[in-house]
Amino acid sequence: MKPKSDPNRFSEHGPKPVFQVKADRVEQEGFVAMANSPTEIVSNQNRQKAKWTLRSDISHYPTFKSEQILIDALYNLSLEEVILNTEADQTFRTGEKWEGVWTRDVSYGIMLGLGILEPEMSKNSLRRKVKSGRIVQDTGTGGAYPVSSDRVVWALAAYEIYQVTGDRDWLEEIYPVIKDSVKDDLKNVHDPKTGLVKGESSFLDWREQTYPRWMQPADIFESLALGTNAVHHQANKLLALIAAELEDHAPAQEYARHAAKIKTAINTHLWMEDKGYYGQYLYGRTHKLLSPRAEALGEALCVLFDIADHDKQNQVVAQTPVTPFGIPCIFPQIPGIPPYHNDGVWPFVQAFWSLAAAKVGNEDALTESLDAIYRAAALFLTNKENFVVHSGEHAGTQINSDRQLWSVAGNLGMVFKVFFGLGFEKDYLTFSPSVPKKYTGKKQLQGLKIRNVVLDLEMEGFGRQIQTISLDGQLLDKPQIPLTLEGQHHVKISLTNHSGPLSKINKQEVFFSPDTPKAKLHANTLVWEGQDDAKGYKVLKNGKFYLQTEKSQVAISGKDHAVYQVIAISDREEESYASAPILANAAEGMGVVQLEKFAGPVLSAYSGYRGEGYVEISKTVNKALSFTLSIPQTGDYAMHFVYSNGNGPINTGNSCAIRALYREDVFIGTFVFPHRGMEIWDEWGESNSIQLPLEKGLHHFTLSLEAFCENMNGTINQAMLDCVRVVRLA
Repeated sequence: MKPKSDPNRFSEHGPKPVFQVKADRVEQEGFVAMANSPTEIVSNQNRQKAKWTLRSDISHYPTFKSEQILIDALYNLSLEEVILNTEADQTFRTGEKWEGVWTRDVSYGIMLGLGILEPEMSKNSLRRKVKSGRIVQDTGTGGAYPVSSDRVVWALAAYEIYQVTGDRDWLEEIYPVIKDSVKDDLKNVHDPKTGLVKGESSFLDWREQTYPRWMQPADIFESLALGTNAVHHQANKLLALIAAELEDHAPAQEYARHAAKIKTAINTHLWMEDKGYYGQYLYGRTHKLLSPRAEALGEALCVLFDIADHDKQNQVVAQTPVTPFGIPCIFPQIPGIPPYHNDGVWPFVQAFWSLAAAKVGNEDALTESLDAIYRAAALFLTNKENFVVHSGEHAGTQINSDRQLWSVAGNLGMVFKVFFGLGFEKDYLTFSPSVPKKYTGKKQLQGLKIRNVVLDLEMEGFGRQIQTISLDGQLLDKPQIPLTLEGQHHVKISLTNHSGPLSKINKQEVFFSPDTPKAKLHANTLVWEGQDDAKGYKVLKNGKFYLQTEKSQVAISGKDHAVYQVIAISDREEESYASAPILANAAEGMGVVQLEKFAGPVLSAYSGYRGEGYVEISKTVNKALSFTLSIPQTGDYAMHFVYSNGNGPINTGNSCAIRALYREDVFIGTFVFPHRGMEIWDEWGESNSIQLPLEKGLHHFTLSLEAFCENMNGTINQAMLDCVRVVRLA
């Protein structure tokens, strides 16, 4: 299904790009990009000729030469864009349109290649993203942390720099920052029920782009996302290595156990055996559902971090849907949402996909992934932030920037980490080259400085198997060299020119799932509007399959205290997101307590509250708010607060309010009160919910501001609370 707002640019069989890499030319249907030399590219994009010519001095960087002149030119273009993205204080700018250092952007960029190219500037940039000894979560929904919780990707970048430099002082500097950040995360975002980590999908931080429209920031906090969990797994795994290196042995074992628990939880709750890849996230309120959409970055990271075992790694690369212009952030696309994360290909994600394809030896997948990166950079004459899935063009995206930092890093990383396969293992630099037959020939990477050695690398042929490797003319038994080397050295690699077994790719046309149904409850009938692109509807009861129907309504029991949702199904068996949860016969299982009975001062300036008023929680008012609940029947309950927070817009900012819940003196979990609109205090909504067993009788609770409840603002940690509700779960 094509989005209604977009004309069909292609034949009825979908886009059919033709992309060929030759010695000096890249061709794609409707476009021509030609490299006249490694310092010049001419692009005939949309029949508007444009030209890139190298204007910066890149002589201090490693030089790259191959038999594909265009690829050499794009390497040089990317080096120039590193220079253009260098701020006066020797930190990385995020892109032409994006000032300053952003945590996830710079971290993923360092992992892809900036750490090898500019280790000191990488250090400077990461230092900028530390506040009060914790990693900064600088962007995300509803006031960022902990609604967005992928800040620990900083740890992965920091460790990459250590591997490149061997700088033990740097290791000692980053250890407490990572350790204290992870310690707070264990309180704020760890879900004891699943073993997963809560929070928005890593980097997919524009909520309606990759979440159902009904989901509020508090709901997004409760989601358990693939990419974010992959990052937390790796952060704990690396933290264990750092602790062991610094001889902090007991914590090392603790972090390793936590990493293993997240890995197990990902494979238990997010793996889809029928599809051969992982689901996007668990989402919902009291009953979590698995979104069966593919999420490209998370899929790649599960391969690269060995979260997936060997067989699953091969399946993920072979089965995850890819489209003619590259791998989309999610698949299928969401209707009615303009291109950005939805209906978008991001070159840095494509770069991680290349690394995953190279790791498992899927040559066809790697070839197409490299094609997607080089095609876009050559046609746009810059490393764009993103481009549209269904057209392959950058025009039409909601926001876009030239020389986007992590896209630049991804382009360079294809040389460093794919073609030459540079990696680190203890005190060795390792080589695991992956050169598709299409990109065969001689390759030279000269002047590469790592620690105290300057390397001139030479490689010939294609494939993944090394026939011979030598250091300064002496044959090596293993594809590695010690990082204790000093001075200038020469490494020569000959590949076997063997492609290996045929690879598999799940190539799909671009299509859109049905839209999310909007279900309502009228008396004892659940109703929703029918959709032209849906062949039927799946009704869920308490998160489980209840029935399937072609109608747009279903009768339910008048005495049934349960949660209902509806999913639309296309003729391709693709599912929409589930509708917002509807609690039938809510009054029978819900208790409401007005908080003004337990705390003061009682406020009434803002409208929309119930009862006699509401109370404030802040860093000076009601830092510990105690209340009691009378439970009429023993059972499992979900607790949430009705609140308002007008300290920022719903889609960004840094003042999400955070509080810890205690029953008696026992910590139960964390509540978040995200932004609901800048200076909008009479917009009341629900916090996240915490599920807990409660016996019949009176229970005493305290909502407390603890040290681990610090948000990224540091000064404002405030919300207005109307009441607390408890809902009995069926």
